[in-house]
Amino acid sequence: MLDYNKEADRYDASRGGEPRAAAAAAAVLGLLPADTRTLLDVACGTGLVARRLAARAGLRVTGVDAAHRMAQLAAARLPGAVILGDSHQLPFPDGSFDAVSTVWLLHLFPGPEETASVVAECARVLRPGGTYVTTVDKAASHDVGSDIDTVLAPRPVRPAVDRAEAVEAYAAEYGLAPAGRAGFTGHGQGRSPRSTVDDLHRGWFTRVPPDSPLAARLEAGLAALPDQDVPRPDPRFTLRAFRKRG
Repeated sequence: MLDYNKEADRYDASRGGEPRAAAAAAAVLGLLPADTRTLLDVACGTGLVARRLAARAGLRVTGVDAAHRMAQLAAARLPGAVILGDSHQLPFPDGSFDAVSTVWLLHLFPGPEETASVVAECARVLRPGGTYVTTVDKAASHDVGSDIDTVLAPRPVRPAVDRAEAVEAYAAEYGLAPAGRAGFTGHGQGRSPRSTVDDLHRGWFTRVPPDSPLAARLEAGLAALPDQDVPRPDPRFTLRAFRKRG
């Protein structure tokens, strides 16, 4: 997993910035009932999405993140509403929130047990009838059928722990029933050949060590592609909503 304390200061610029945050927040808000008054944004990162969620009239947003630098940046955007905390052990009592969101989080964990643990915590801090919203199938969203994807095809890929079917199973185990779905565009995240080589060098592809022969072969294939600085299509992310049984 990336060190998000080190990633924090470049995170927004490298992840689509305000346009991507606006799209994500609008999609999350579209899945929340009109009477939602409190929302916990788990792994809120720099707070770019959380700030836009908080702009909805009558909605009080709290952010929590495990990375100190991420939480520090988020706190500047949501003063007094961001807490440093672990998504596996959220620092809130049972039933504290009308809604909980995990945007771009579940895919990060090494196995299903860790992923299910976070879903369990989100369910725990939801009130009965509350709504949980999460991204699913994160890695698959980046496969847009481009020439870059063709070059990257030989790389080993770990089984996705945030597959929609798996997340639905975790949710059901903790009393959460399906309640909707939505999608949004990851503006500014279309890969170019040159940016993908940079990602190889910094270990973005966790199953491809930067100094490995495979990384060298992939880099050569990417370097041979045309339009080295032209981004390919943006990914399209998927959200699933779940309602906590009363």
